[in-house]
Parts: sequence; C-alpha cells; structure tokens
Amino acid sequence: MEASSTSGTVSPPRHGLRQTLRNYFYWTYPRGSVQYDIMVTLILLFIFITPHLWNYGAVPSRPGGLKHPIQVVGDSGHGMILTVDATDVHIPPGASDYAVREALLNAIEPVTGDAVFVYRWDTITNRRGKLVWKIWVHR
Repeated sequence: MEASSTSGTVSPPRHGLRQTLRNYFYWTYPRGSVQYDIMVTLILLFIFITPHLWNYGAVPSRPGGLKHPIQVVGDSGHGMILTVDATDVHIPPGASDYAVREALLNAIEPVTGDAVFVYRWDTITNRRGKLVWKIWVHR
C-alpha cells in the first residue's frame, strides 16, 4: 500500500534497514541501479584491499636450489644415506641436536621431499678434501 501525503501526491514506500540488507543479501536489485553498483563496488574493494590487510598464509617459493649436488645411496633396505656439501647446510655454532636435524632436513628436502626422518648424521671430509655432511634417513 502506498502512502499518500496531504497534498495528494504519492510518496514512494519506505523500506527499513532490515529490508535493504535483505535485498542486498539476496541480490534483488536490478542491474544498472545504484544499489547494484554499490554491491559491485564493495565486492571489488574486498577483492583488491583484503590481500593487503590479511595474511592468507601464502609462502613464496624457496629461491634456487642447492649449490652442490647431493649423493644418495641406499642403506641396505633400511633407508638412504645422503652426502651433502657443508656449505649447503646452514647450522649456527653450538646448535642443539634438534636444530641440526631441522637444518639437515631443510637442506635435503628438495631431493627427498618432507616425508623422511633423519636419525643419524656425521661430518666427514670427502676425497677432494671438502667438508660434507653424511646423513642417514628413512621414510
């Protein structure tokens, strides 16, 4: 029912805030109307502004790979023995066993993936006189 004023003209029906929000939620406004343009603008703002406001947990890929090759040898069916150049493993001096294990896992992950467990490691000098890590892992 339309409301009429005392002068005899018909005024448009007034919708409350609840009805306006309902119309926005169900997208009932016709294309090209001001309300439709407002919704499209809000959606575009959400798309382009939220990545700058929230951290979605996206992690950039690791730069490059290892500088030196990794040697992988089978360990009589028990797992693998990997030999990694010492310059490819970044371990702070005086690191705990846990920190050493994590650093070794990070170094060998490009080759083995993350489904391995390091259970033993040692540093040795190879035939060329370079320091290398010898790492025993199993899946």
